[in-house]
Amino acid sequence: MNKYVAHPWHGISLGGQQPDVVNAFIEVTPSDTVKYELDKTTGLLKIDRPQLFSNVCPTLYGLLPQTYCGDRVAEQCRTKFNREGVVGDGDPLDICVLTEKLITQGNILLKAIPIGGIKLLDNNEADDKIIAVLKGDALYGEWKDIDECPEKILNRLRHYFLTYKQAPDSHNLKCEIIDIYGREEALDIIRMSIEDYQDLISQ
Repeated sequence: MNKYVAHPWHGISLGGQQPDVVNAFIEVTPSDTVKYELDKTTGLLKIDRPQLFSNVCPTLYGLLPQTYCGDRVAEQCRTKFNREGVVGDGDPLDICVLTEKLITQGNILLKAIPIGGIKLLDNNEADDKIIAVLKGDALYGEWKDIDECPEKILNRLRHYFLTYKQAPDSHNLKCEIIDIYGREEALDIIRMSIEDYQDLISQ
């Protein structure tokens, strides 16, 4: 029996059905007024910053264990969109999970089904956001691909990620969304991030 809590990034697997069904570690919920983030050294949630402005994360938000946005994820972006100089953001792959349930507590694991993703560039770093549904969710659980997601939900996600770091007097931040993609590409991005993670831990 393990006497210690597993590290959410390194100590938990993506699950036996990955990438079709994945374990997701949730850091932030829509009710949070503080941006929580995994401390990669300790595995604890830390306060990244208070939400000083009107940004509210529209979904559960977290990371995929044992993934990493490194060379492969960046190369996919450079090749597909002819964007020179793009690098991986050096973090686990992010995930947004849609559910009808009011979940107000982060620091939890859940099973999610990827249906698509958002290709975000944050100061020329590839920072993909996988979009998924909570497995078994009564409202969203049957969705298979991003085409089934209403445009209004996607617009909320677009707005959040384009503004969540943007203070009224900010001038140096440059976040841009260059693509919204479907399930098959999302599964490919997850596979690439798994391979990037294997490279990271073998160093």
